[in-house]
Amino acid sequence: MTIKQLSIFLENKSGTLVKVLNLFKHSQIQLIAMTIADTAEYGICRIICSEPTRAWEVLKEAGVAVALTDVFAIELDNKPGCGADAIKVFSDAGISIAYLYSFLVAGKGILVFRTDNNEQAREAIVLNNLKFVTEKMLEEWA
Repeated sequence: MTIKQLSIFLENKSGTLVKVLNLFKHSQIQLIAMTIADTAEYGICRIICSEPTRAWEVLKEAGVAVALTDVFAIELDNKPGCGADAIKVFSDAGISIAYLYSFLVAGKGILVFRTDNNEQAREAIVLNNLKFVTEKMLEEWA
């Protein structure tokens, strides 16, 4: 019910992001979604890609500080309010969202998030018939 996400720690200096992106390019790994949150000294680049385990290995071999984590991804209809409705499910269940980002793929909205209670989030997804994204779906979309 979860997918793998890469979290890459980047120094805030010219060339660090392009180094990472070139590693993906030369390894023929397709980026599906990417977001960067920054501070004064570094950024955290979160990536959903076609082959997360292989991408993690490529980045590690290149000396890039990277972590592979499980996150939830749910599929939403691409229309106003669907994201709010989905988040309300978790809020009503008392589940905190640590971070969240979204993107569009194959005409669907995808909401990616990390929570403080994975088991409770799984239960909320099942009980509310939310459509969760699988690794196989990501491979097909890539």
